[in-house]
Amino acid sequence: NLHFSLLPRWRGAAPVERAILAGDTETGVCLMALEEGLDTGPVYRSRSVAIGAEGTADELRERLVAIGTEMLVNALADGPTGLGQALPQVGEATYAAKVNPAELELDWSRPACELFRVVRLGSAWTTWRGRRLRVRRAGLVDDRVWSVAPDGVPGNGGPVAPGSLDGLVVATGEGGLELVEVQPEGRAALAADAWRRGARPKPGELLGRTPGGDGS
Repeated sequence: NLHFSLLPRWRGAAPVERAILAGDTETGVCLMALEEGLDTGPVYRSRSVAIGAEGTADELRERLVAIGTEMLVNALADGPTGLGQALPQVGEATYAAKVNPAELELDWSRPACELFRVVRLGSAWTTWRGRRLRVRRAGLVDDRVWSVAPDGVPGNGGPVAPGSLDGLVVATGEGGLELVEVQPEGRAALAADAWRRGARPKPGELLGRTPGGDGS
């Protein structure tokens, strides 16, 4: 059986997603024996893979599938003894539970680097004027210094509220997240600048809030 992590780290259903969310710099593929336990079997072969700072979960999964397929083909080509001896897993086990939709909601009070990892999973979302807005692609803006003018528009003044928009950059708890591609509820995906031109945000409006200011 192929498993897309370096066991015993990230046993379970969503090893690719959990590795990205945790900020891991490395994952891998294991060719393992099956046991009754959850991904507890001994490992025949493994290969480590760098995750990269910007790749999506789908892109990483494609790489792991290719590497795992090659690993399995090579093992089978070596004949009955090609697998070699399976070795017990060593180290502290962590578990990769399936990602639920609530975890994919962008909490703008968190650091931008953490939110970017959520976006990389492919189904991140927030709300805009009470309706869901999917954030399909985004980029990090680490050097943005946030401040807000008295009228609520980003400028020279006090601290800016998380979820505020400055152009296409959203204020977060630390740094900024630049919107690249979004998908409004019930509509096709479009470039973020085209969405903003149509949405025409008003001073003080925040992503992740209803027009009345309540969380959504």
